[in-house]
Amino acid sequence: MSLKLKRDPRNPLLLPNPHNLWESNFIFNAGVIYDEKEDLFHMVYRAMGPDNISRIGYAVSMDGVHFSRLDKPVLSPANKWEEKGVEDPRLTKIDGKYYILYTAFSRFGIKIAMASTTNFIRWERFGVIISEEKDKDAALFPEKVDGKYMLYHRIEPDIWVSFSEDLIHWDEGYPIMFPRKNTWDSKKIGIGAPPIKTPYGWLMLYHGVDEDMVYRLGFALFDLTNPTKLIKRTEEPILEP
Repeated sequence: MSLKLKRDPRNPLLLPNPHNLWESNFIFNAGVIYDEKEDLFHMVYRAMGPDNISRIGYAVSMDGVHFSRLDKPVLSPANKWEEKGVEDPRLTKIDGKYYILYTAFSRFGIKIAMASTTNFIRWERFGVIISEEKDKDAALFPEKVDGKYMLYHRIEPDIWVSFSEDLIHWDEGYPIMFPRKNTWDSKKIGIGAPPIKTPYGWLMLYHGVDEDMVYRLGFALFDLTNPTKLIKRTEEPILEP
């Protein structure tokens, strides 16, 4: 028996806002986290207007379905590494602080950048933290591993991990999950969101791309004590076009 996700009939949850130019064309690739202490769902999302520059917006919800959002972006391009946009945020909370890993896009390529906040209004920006030219799809692991921070990221076509003692200086890392030949995830794969801790292991949602460039969603399970060790992954996608 294969697992398939069912689309909620209340979709879409957010639409482009014609009154805000920066998000009037598209909104997509959101990251959401539920804060049990606050009993709130926090969303950061990628938005584009007529200038085709990506910015990151913020929305909040009490039920995970009905969201209220700010009129202005919380993150916009701020340096040469981000001149063409800030894209695809992934959200993690560690020690009372929210961290966003996002893609910095410019003439110099795509790179992983980071920002943090405690209230989604004021932000500390760390800039590019990994300078590999074609590196994206990054998510910070929600716990330290052997006393170090860990992040998943994608150096095409594989999912990698890297470690850091201070969130600024990261090691070269190594790949831990690979595309599979002649399957729905044969061309490249990338993490969708930070993994969720379960009694059986760390549950990761990831996207896979086939040779026809069709994106589908699957999940993988990693060991509870060693989240670099892959235990199992879905043979079939759980969500597809």
